[in-house]
This record gives sequence, C-alpha cells and structure tokens, in this order.
Amino acid sequence: MNTFADFELLPSLLKTLKTLKISKPTDIQKQAIPLIMSHQAVVGVSETGSGKTLAYVLPILNYLKSLEDAGDPVKEENAPRAVVMVPSRELGEQVAKVFKSMTHDTRLRVRPALGGMSLEQARRNTSGAFEVLLATPGRLVQMLNKDLISLRDVRFLVFDEADQMLDQGFLPDTNRIVDCCPEDVNLALFSATVSKTVEKLMNDLFAKAEVIRSKNSGKVVSTLKTKNLTVEDGKRWPLFEKVLAQKVDGGTIVFANTREQCDKIAKELTDKGHACVVYRGEMDKNERRTNLKKFRDGQVSLLVATDLAGRGLDVSNVARVINYHLPKEMENYLHRAGRTARAGRPGLVVNLVTERDGRLIAALEGNKPPSLEKKTDHLGKPRVGSTTRFKDAKGKSGYAKSMGQKKR
Repeated sequence: MNTFADFELLPSLLKTLKTLKISKPTDIQKQAIPLIMSHQAVVGVSETGSGKTLAYVLPILNYLKSLEDAGDPVKEENAPRAVVMVPSRELGEQVAKVFKSMTHDTRLRVRPALGGMSLEQARRNTSGAFEVLLATPGRLVQMLNKDLISLRDVRFLVFDEADQMLDQGFLPDTNRIVDCCPEDVNLALFSATVSKTVEKLMNDLFAKAEVIRSKNSGKVVSTLKTKNLTVEDGKRWPLFEKVLAQKVDGGTIVFANTREQCDKIAKELTDKGHACVVYRGEMDKNERRTNLKKFRDGQVSLLVATDLAGRGLDVSNVARVINYHLPKEMENYLHRAGRTARAGRPGLVVNLVTERDGRLIAALEGNKPPSLEKKTDHLGKPRVGSTTRFKDAKGKSGYAKSMGQKKR
C-alpha cells in the first residue's frame, strides 16, 4: 500500500487528497486504513504527528459516503453514524479541521459537542441530521442523560488520544458510551502510549482487536535533536536564558511540572521583556484558547505550559521544546517531545538536567525507553493475561501485564 489509491478509496476522497497535496500514506495509515475499512477492531499505538487522525478519518468518510451513494443517507435527527471521542476541546477542534478538509467533495456533516462549550451550544450543534459527531466523554454522557443525542445508529466509535482521555478519569464515561452503541459497532482506539488505564480499556472493551504500532511508537523521532544541559548549583534560570538567546525558526514551548512553576516562569519571562503566553489547567478556558491562538498564529513565540499542552496539542510551527523541569515519567517526556519534529520536520528538545533526572536521562541516552521482551503465542501475538518481562534503564528486571484482548 504505497499510495492512497491502493486502498480503493472513493474518487471524491482521492481528489481531495490530491488537492491537499497528500500523496503518500504514513506508516500508521498503511496499517490502520485497510483494517478499519474491513471493519476490524483496531488499537493503534503511534507517536504524535504520525498522521493517525487521517488513518481513521479516511475509512470513516469512505464508508459513510458509500452508504449515501447507495441510497442510504442519514435520515434520523440527532443520530450520527460515527462518533470520535477526544479528551479536550482543543484536540476536538484540531480533529474537526482534518475532517472538514476531507469533506469538501463528500459534503458529509461533522458536528462538535465538546467540553468548554455550553450544553445549549452542543445541543444546537447536533440538531438535525448529520453523519459524524466529535465529542468529549463528559459532554456526550451529559447529552445522553438528557436524551439530546442517540447512538443507536453508530457504525464507528473511535477513541483518539486515549491515554490522555483516560488519565483524566473518563473510563466510566467511555464504558457508558460503548454500552449506548450497537453491539456490532466498529471500534478503534489510538494512543501515543499504552498506560495502565489504556490497557484496561483494551482488555475490557475490545474484542479481537488488531494491535498495530507505527515504526516510531514509544520512541523519540529521528528528525528530533536533543540537548541535555546540566544545571549547576541549582541555577536553572541563567542556563535557561542562554538557551532562549539561541534563536530558532518557529515557536518554543517551555514545560514545567506544576501550575505554580508555570506561572512563575511566565512572570519572570515577562519581567525580563520576553513576550509569552501560558497554557495550563485551572485557568479560564477562553483565556487558554486565546493564548493558544496567539502562539499558533505566531503573535508570540513562547508558550509556557504544563503537561496539559504535552498531550494531543497540534501546533505546526513548534521548532523547539524546552524542559525547564523534566517530567518523572518517560511517557510524559515522549508527549512533550512530540510537540516538535512533527510530520517529518526537524525539531529540537532542550532538557535542563539535575541529579534527580538521572534515570530518565539514562533511558533517553540509550536512545529508547525501557525495553520490553514480550511473551507471545504461536502466532507471535501477546498472550491474553500473560506477563511481559522488562528491564529498566539500570538493567533491573521486572514483570508487567501484556496487552491482550478480551471479549466485550
């Protein structure tokens, strides 16, 4: 499958791809599109910027448009045929842009019901007949409880950025949403990492799911350059200023571990004449959206953020990520690093390193996170309920549960 034409997509979709100058499928698209088109349950583990959104958008639109062309259009109001679950309004808006870029010729309707908008706005957005719903779990459950939406005709249910979604405690909501869909709904889950909560969702809800991984899943991408700078005597700020003095062609995201650290860095930057905006939890959502827009549009080149910006945020002009404070977990590091060097573009990550960061840096300098040696069955697939032997960065051994699938 070296071209999109090899997938036998509808001419209208191929025409749009050509107009957008998208000519070759990425690794995750090559694997996922045929499976989803054949109605196989899929779990896709893929680094951010790998094209995973288009990996489910294309087969969904292809199927829904084929139904319409065959004389079976959506007729019932408030009853979509595809639902894409996202963890945040910001990611929902990004996914909406991908859908809408592909619906110019198909004329299929995509409607949002996202956190951060009022319930009344979500109700108005989803009134009438439409094909695709983009929703956050909490908002969709609220609408289901008030009978504002029906999932009885859903053919595709996709969980995007599942690790972020479940880290926010949405597992009960996702179970409720699945229960409201038909038994034969086509399920797909995409995640940059496989956390314990993602593994639980896979085990609980996915029957015979095909687990696919992009070549760079769980790794720092090859176009990314990393600099590890040692913080001497706890003096982080002078080192930080030296890094900022080295100009880059694009924006810079500065990561801190807490909201308090984030605000402190932003204040000091502002006091020293560096224009910046903040992106973190527990701030007004409109202010956060405004700040992100300023950064995305290039009005300011510095975004100071917590890990809220590390997950799922798609800003094309990020040339550099600075970890003012390094995270404790490799999973969070990979999410942060994934904000730059997207879609094959070059990028730079600068880490301000202290003694406490030794284990993470050791894993990074080994050019990969702690290795996994999976036990497999005779088909080479992980056994359900089997254990996985692993070695951490210091060579210590342990065991973890494998990613098996159970029936729904």
